[in-house]
Amino acid sequence: MVNQNEVITNEGGSVHTGVQEGESFIEIKNLAKTYKRDEVETVAIEDFSLDIKKGELISVVGPSGCGKTTILRMIAGLLEPTAGTITIAGRPCKEPGPDRGMVFQDFALLPWRSVIKNVELGLEIAGVPKEERRERAEKYLEIVGLEKFKDSRINELSGGMKQRVGIARALVNKPDVILMDEPFGALDAQTRNIMQAGLVKILDKTDQTIVFITHSVDEAVFLSDRIVILTKRPASIREIIEIPWPRPRDRASPEFTALRKRILEELERENVLE
Repeated sequence: MVNQNEVITNEGGSVHTGVQEGESFIEIKNLAKTYKRDEVETVAIEDFSLDIKKGELISVVGPSGCGKTTILRMIAGLLEPTAGTITIAGRPCKEPGPDRGMVFQDFALLPWRSVIKNVELGLEIAGVPKEERRERAEKYLEIVGLEKFKDSRINELSGGMKQRVGIARALVNKPDVILMDEPFGALDAQTRNIMQAGLVKILDKTDQTIVFITHSVDEAVFLSDRIVILTKRPASIREIIEIPWPRPRDRASPEFTALRKRILEELERENVLE
C-alpha cells in the first residue's frame, strides 16, 4: 500500500495522492467557526468532525442558515476555522489549492469566453500548453455531453448546460476533491433531475471524491453515499446516514420514499422543513 502522505503532481499542476478508494481521505477534526461583528460573536459551527473516504459523495443537509456553505468554504481554504483542523490525504488544508475544485450555484462563468475557453481557464492559468489544454477540455466536455457546444457563447446555453460547463471546468484540472455548493439549486425541477442523473454518469466515469451541499433531501438520497444531517446553528452533526443502494436509484421505490421521509422528520425536529 502506498503511504497516505505520498503525493504525485500531475501535468495540470494539481496534487494527487496514493490514497486508495475506500480509505480515509478528508479528515475534519473538531471544526468550529465563530463570526465576530461589532463586538458581537455568532457561533456558526461547533465540534464538527467527519472522515470522508476516497471516491465518496457526501451530501450535507440541514436547516437554512445553519452553516453548510461555511463548512464547504473552510474545506476549500477560503475561510479560516476558529478551531479544529482539516487535512486532505494527510496534508493540512489552510488555503485554496489545485487539489480542490469548486462548482457554484450561480455558474460563475465568463460570458466573453466560449464554452471550451471557460473550461480551459484553470489550465491556462496553470501554464498548460495550448494543445494539451484543448485536448483535455474536449475530453471533459464530452463527459458532460457538451462536445457539440464547445464553440458556443455562454449566453447561448440553458441553465443546465451552463452548470455542466462549470462541472467540466472543475473536473478538467483533475482535482482530488470536488466541492459543490448547491450546484443545481437555481434550476427548474425537471432540469435539476436531469443534472442529477448526469452527475451519476460523471461519477461512474471519473470516480471523484465530492462534498455536496444541498437543501433538497430528494437530491441527497438520489446522489449520496452518505448524508450528513446538521443541527440548527450553531451547527454540529445530528446524524450520518449511509445509503445502502447502488446508483442509479429509483425515486419511486418504497425504500427511497421511506428514507427521504425519515430525513425530513429529522430536519423537522430541528424546527425547519427543508
